Amino acid sequence: MPVREPLPELDALLASMGEAGSRISEIDASEAGAGNISAYLGWDVELRHRFPVQEEVTLPLAAPSLAGGTVLVTGSGRRLRQIAGDPLANVGALRVHEGGLTGTLHSSPRRLFAALTSELNSHLAVHEDHVARRGLLFHAVVHAQPPHLTYLSHIPAYRDDAALNGRILRWEPESVVALPEGVGVLDFMVPGSDQLMAANVAGLRRHEIVLWSKHGVMARSDDLVTRAVDRIDYAETGARYEYMDIVAGGRAEGLTPAETADVATAFDVSSPWVRP
Repeated sequence: MPVREPLPELDALLASMGEAGSRISEIDASEAGAGNISAYLGWDVELRHRFPVQEEVTLPLAAPSLAGGTVLVTGSGRRLRQIAGDPLANVGALRVHEGGLTGTLHSSPRRLFAALTSELNSHLAVHEDHVARRGLLFHAVVHAQPPHLTYLSHIPAYRDDAALNGRILRWEPESVVALPEGVGVLDFMVPGSDQLMAANVAGLRRHEIVLWSKHGVMARSDDLVTRAVDRIDYAETGARYEYMDIVAGGRAEGLTPAETADVATAFDVSSPWVRP
Protein backbone atom coordinates (compact mmCIF):
# COMPACT_ATOMS: atom_id res chain seq x y z
CA MET A 1 0.00 0.00 0.00
CA PRO A 2 1.55 3.33 -1.04
CA VAL A 3 1.98 6.05 1.57
CA ARG A 4 -1.13 8.23 1.89
CA GLU A 5 -2.14 11.55 3.42
CA PRO A 6 -1.28 12.90 5.86
CA LEU A 7 2.30 12.67 4.69
CA PRO A 8 4.75 11.79 7.47
CA GLU A 9 6.91 14.49 9.03
CA LEU A 10 10.69 14.45 8.68
CA ASP A 11 11.24 13.65 12.36
CA ALA A 12 8.86 10.67 12.14
CA LEU A 13 10.72 9.35 9.10
CA LEU A 14 14.08 9.70 10.84
CA ALA A 15 12.65 7.90 13.85
CA SER A 16 11.44 5.06 11.63
CA MET A 17 14.93 4.75 10.14
CA GLY A 18 16.27 4.51 13.68
CA GLU A 19 13.74 1.81 14.54
CA ALA A 20 14.66 -0.07 11.38
CA GLY A 21 18.37 0.15 12.11
CA SER A 22 17.84 -1.09 15.67
CA ARG A 23 15.89 -4.15 14.50
CA ILE A 24 18.49 -4.98 11.85
CA SER A 25 21.12 -4.84 14.57
CA GLU A 26 19.02 -7.01 16.92
CA ILE A 27 18.99 -9.85 14.39
CA ASP A 28 22.78 -9.56 13.92
CA ALA A 29 22.40 -8.38 10.34
CA SER A 30 24.66 -5.31 10.51
CA GLU A 31 28.05 -6.01 11.99
CA ALA A 32 30.14 -2.85 12.53
CA GLY A 33 29.24 -0.38 9.75
CA ALA A 34 27.56 -2.95 7.48
CA GLY A 35 24.09 -2.28 6.08
CA ASN A 36 22.41 0.89 4.85
CA ILE A 37 18.95 2.44 4.65
CA SER A 38 17.35 4.98 2.32
CA ALA A 39 13.89 6.45 1.82
CA TYR A 40 12.64 8.48 -1.15
CA LEU A 41 10.19 11.29 -0.36
CA GLY A 42 8.32 12.65 -3.36
CA TRP A 43 6.93 15.75 -1.64
CA ASP A 44 8.44 19.02 -0.47
CA VAL A 45 10.29 18.51 2.80
CA GLU A 46 11.63 21.29 5.04
CA LEU A 47 15.30 20.41 5.54
CA ARG A 48 16.93 23.62 6.77
CA HIS A 49 16.20 23.22 10.47
CA ARG A 50 17.45 19.65 10.77
CA PHE A 51 20.04 19.68 7.96
CA PRO A 52 21.43 23.23 7.53
CA VAL A 53 24.79 22.23 5.99
CA GLN A 54 24.70 21.98 2.19
CA GLU A 55 27.04 20.71 -0.50
CA GLU A 56 26.56 19.99 -4.17
CA VAL A 57 27.16 16.39 -5.27
CA THR A 58 27.17 14.36 -8.47
CA LEU A 59 24.93 11.32 -8.37
CA PRO A 60 26.45 7.91 -9.23
CA LEU A 61 23.77 7.42 -11.91
CA ALA A 62 21.05 9.41 -13.60
CA ALA A 63 17.81 9.43 -11.58
CA PRO A 64 15.53 11.88 -13.44
CA SER A 65 12.31 10.51 -11.91
CA LEU A 66 13.56 11.47 -8.46
CA ALA A 67 14.10 15.14 -9.44
CA GLY A 68 12.56 17.51 -6.92
CA GLY A 69 12.33 14.77 -4.33
CA THR A 70 14.51 13.99 -1.34
CA VAL A 71 16.29 10.77 -0.47
CA LEU A 72 17.19 10.20 3.18
CA VAL A 73 20.32 8.04 3.23
CA THR A 74 22.60 6.61 5.89
CA GLY A 75 26.22 7.71 5.84
CA SER A 76 29.07 5.47 4.80
CA GLY A 77 30.57 3.54 7.70
CA ARG A 78 27.85 4.51 10.16
CA ARG A 79 26.43 1.82 12.42
CA LEU A 80 22.73 1.21 11.90
CA ARG A 81 22.26 0.65 15.63
CA GLN A 82 23.33 4.27 16.25
CA ILE A 83 20.69 5.92 14.06
CA ALA A 84 17.99 5.83 16.74
CA GLY A 85 20.21 7.64 19.26
CA ASP A 86 21.23 10.43 16.89
CA PRO A 87 19.69 10.27 13.39
CA LEU A 88 21.09 13.66 12.39
CA ALA A 89 24.65 12.44 12.93
CA ASN A 90 24.10 9.32 10.81
CA VAL A 91 21.70 10.31 8.02
CA GLY A 92 21.94 12.79 5.15
CA ALA A 93 19.15 14.25 3.01
CA LEU A 94 19.85 14.28 -0.74
CA ARG A 95 17.65 16.70 -2.70
CA VAL A 96 17.77 15.59 -6.36
CA HIS A 97 18.10 18.31 -9.01
CA GLU A 98 16.29 18.59 -12.32
CA GLY A 99 17.61 15.98 -14.73
CA GLY A 100 18.67 13.66 -11.91
CA LEU A 101 22.42 13.96 -12.46
CA THR A 102 23.26 16.11 -9.45
CA GLY A 103 21.84 17.00 -6.09
CA THR A 104 22.32 18.93 -2.89
CA LEU A 105 23.37 16.93 0.14
CA HIS A 106 21.83 18.45 3.26
CA SER A 107 23.39 17.37 6.55
CA SER A 108 23.67 18.32 10.19
CA PRO A 109 26.64 20.03 11.86
CA ARG A 110 26.76 16.82 13.93
CA ARG A 111 27.34 14.73 10.81
CA LEU A 112 29.76 11.84 11.43
CA PHE A 113 30.29 10.59 7.87
CA ALA A 114 32.34 11.85 4.95
CA ALA A 115 29.98 10.57 2.25
CA LEU A 116 26.73 8.68 1.83
CA THR A 117 26.74 4.88 1.69
CA SER A 118 29.08 3.29 -0.86
CA GLU A 119 26.05 1.40 -2.23
CA LEU A 120 24.19 4.61 -3.06
CA ASN A 121 24.07 3.52 -6.72
CA SER A 122 21.95 0.46 -5.89
CA HIS A 123 19.63 2.49 -3.64
CA LEU A 124 19.08 5.25 -6.20
CA ALA A 125 18.64 2.77 -9.06
CA VAL A 126 15.89 0.89 -7.21
CA HIS A 127 14.12 4.12 -6.19
CA GLU A 128 14.37 5.46 -9.73
CA ASP A 129 12.96 2.25 -11.22
CA HIS A 130 9.92 2.09 -8.96
CA VAL A 131 9.15 5.81 -8.99
CA ALA A 132 9.47 5.97 -12.79
CA ARG A 133 7.29 2.92 -13.41
CA ARG A 134 4.78 3.25 -10.59
CA GLY A 135 4.62 6.95 -9.69
CA LEU A 136 5.30 6.41 -6.00
CA LEU A 137 5.47 9.25 -3.48
CA PHE A 138 7.41 7.12 -0.99
CA HIS A 139 9.80 4.22 -1.34
CA ALA A 140 12.14 2.63 1.20
CA VAL A 141 15.16 0.39 0.63
CA VAL A 142 17.14 -1.50 3.29
CA HIS A 143 20.39 -3.45 2.80
CA ALA A 144 21.53 -5.79 5.56
CA GLN A 145 23.67 -8.88 6.07
CA PRO A 146 21.53 -11.43 7.94
CA PRO A 147 23.84 -14.32 8.86
CA HIS A 148 21.65 -17.36 8.17
CA LEU A 149 20.41 -16.18 4.77
CA THR A 150 23.94 -15.22 3.83
CA TYR A 151 25.26 -18.58 5.03
CA LEU A 152 22.73 -20.49 2.90
CA SER A 153 23.85 -18.52 -0.14
CA HIS A 154 27.33 -20.01 0.32
CA ILE A 155 25.80 -23.45 -0.36
CA PRO A 156 25.45 -23.90 -4.16
CA ALA A 157 22.21 -25.89 -3.86
CA TYR A 158 20.45 -22.89 -2.30
CA ARG A 159 21.53 -20.36 -4.95
CA ASP A 160 18.30 -20.82 -6.90
CA ASP A 161 14.94 -19.11 -6.43
CA ALA A 162 12.87 -22.30 -6.30
CA ALA A 163 15.32 -24.17 -4.06
CA LEU A 164 15.74 -21.36 -1.54
CA ASN A 165 12.06 -20.44 -1.28
CA GLY A 166 11.00 -24.07 -1.08
CA ARG A 167 13.20 -24.45 1.99
CA ILE A 168 12.79 -21.17 3.92
CA LEU A 169 9.04 -20.60 3.40
CA ARG A 170 8.15 -23.98 4.93
CA TRP A 171 8.89 -23.18 8.57
CA GLU A 172 6.15 -20.76 9.61
CA PRO A 173 2.57 -20.38 8.33
CA GLU A 174 3.07 -16.59 8.29
CA SER A 175 6.01 -16.77 5.88
CA VAL A 176 4.05 -17.20 2.65
CA VAL A 177 1.67 -14.42 3.76
CA ALA A 178 4.51 -12.00 4.57
CA LEU A 179 6.64 -13.00 1.55
CA PRO A 180 4.22 -14.09 -1.20
CA GLU A 181 6.75 -13.26 -3.93
CA GLY A 182 9.48 -15.04 -2.00
CA VAL A 183 13.15 -14.10 -2.05
CA GLY A 184 14.95 -13.53 -5.35
CA VAL A 185 18.46 -14.99 -5.50
CA LEU A 186 21.30 -13.14 -7.25
CA ASP A 187 24.72 -14.58 -8.04
CA PHE A 188 27.73 -13.14 -6.28
CA MET A 189 28.76 -9.79 -7.70
CA VAL A 190 31.26 -7.24 -6.43
CA PRO A 191 29.60 -4.92 -3.86
CA GLY A 192 28.89 -1.47 -5.26
CA SER A 193 29.43 -2.60 -8.86
CA ASP A 194 27.28 -1.63 -11.84
CA GLN A 195 26.67 -5.35 -12.43
CA LEU A 196 25.16 -5.80 -8.97
CA MET A 197 23.18 -2.57 -9.33
CA ALA A 198 21.52 -3.76 -12.57
CA ALA A 199 20.78 -7.26 -11.26
CA ASN A 200 19.41 -5.82 -8.03
CA VAL A 201 17.00 -3.51 -9.88
CA ALA A 202 15.72 -6.41 -11.99
CA GLY A 203 15.35 -8.65 -8.93
CA LEU A 204 13.41 -6.05 -6.93
CA ARG A 205 10.92 -5.67 -9.78
CA ARG A 206 9.86 -9.30 -9.25
CA HIS A 207 10.40 -9.58 -5.49
CA GLU A 208 10.26 -7.34 -2.42
CA ILE A 209 13.50 -8.82 -1.12
CA VAL A 210 16.55 -10.21 -2.94
CA LEU A 211 19.51 -12.19 -1.65
CA TRP A 212 22.94 -11.03 -2.80
CA SER A 213 24.79 -14.33 -2.72
CA LYS A 214 27.71 -14.46 -0.29
CA HIS A 215 26.96 -10.89 0.82
CA GLY A 216 23.52 -10.02 2.19
CA VAL A 217 20.04 -8.86 1.17
CA MET A 218 18.15 -5.81 -0.05
CA ALA A 219 14.46 -5.29 0.66
CA ARG A 220 12.00 -2.61 -0.43
CA SER A 221 8.66 -1.17 0.70
CA ASP A 222 6.10 1.30 -0.68
CA ASP A 223 4.82 2.45 2.69
CA LEU A 224 7.20 2.07 5.67
CA VAL A 225 10.94 1.68 6.23
CA THR A 226 10.10 -0.85 8.93
CA ARG A 227 8.02 -2.89 6.46
CA ALA A 228 11.17 -3.56 4.43
CA VAL A 229 12.87 -4.70 7.64
CA ASP A 230 9.93 -7.00 8.41
CA ARG A 231 10.57 -8.78 5.12
CA ILE A 232 14.21 -9.29 6.03
CA ASP A 233 13.13 -10.49 9.49
CA TYR A 234 10.75 -13.12 8.10
CA ALA A 235 13.24 -14.35 5.49
CA GLU A 236 16.06 -14.55 8.05
CA THR A 237 13.83 -16.45 10.49
CA GLY A 238 13.08 -19.04 7.80
CA ALA A 239 16.79 -19.30 7.01
CA ARG A 240 17.58 -19.75 10.72
CA TYR A 241 15.11 -22.66 10.95
CA GLU A 242 16.68 -24.14 7.83
CA TYR A 243 20.16 -23.82 9.32
CA MET A 244 18.94 -25.47 12.54
CA ASP A 245 17.53 -28.34 10.48
CA ILE A 246 20.81 -28.76 8.60
CA VAL A 247 22.68 -28.92 11.91
CA ALA A 248 20.15 -31.43 13.27
CA GLY A 249 20.60 -33.69 10.26
CA GLY A 250 17.45 -32.74 8.35
CA ARG A 251 15.03 -34.41 10.75
CA ALA A 252 12.28 -31.74 10.80
CA GLU A 253 9.35 -31.87 8.42
CA GLY A 254 8.32 -28.25 8.15
CA LEU A 255 5.01 -27.32 6.57
CA THR A 256 4.04 -29.67 3.77
CA PRO A 257 3.15 -28.19 0.35
CA ALA A 258 -0.51 -28.96 1.08
CA GLU A 259 -0.37 -27.17 4.43
CA THR A 260 1.26 -24.12 2.86
CA ALA A 261 -1.40 -24.13 0.13
CA ASP A 262 -4.12 -24.23 2.80
CA VAL A 263 -2.60 -21.17 4.48
CA ALA A 264 -2.40 -19.32 1.16
CA THR A 265 -6.03 -20.12 0.41
CA ALA A 266 -7.18 -19.04 3.86
CA PHE A 267 -5.41 -15.69 3.56
CA ASP A 268 -6.14 -15.20 -0.16
CA VAL A 269 -2.44 -15.18 -1.03
CA SER A 270 -1.19 -15.77 -4.56
CA SER A 271 2.39 -17.03 -4.62
CA PRO A 272 4.50 -18.79 -7.25
CA TRP A 273 5.96 -20.90 -4.41
CA VAL A 274 2.63 -22.45 -3.43
CA ARG A 275 1.50 -25.60 -5.16
CA PRO A 276 -1.57 -27.67 -4.28
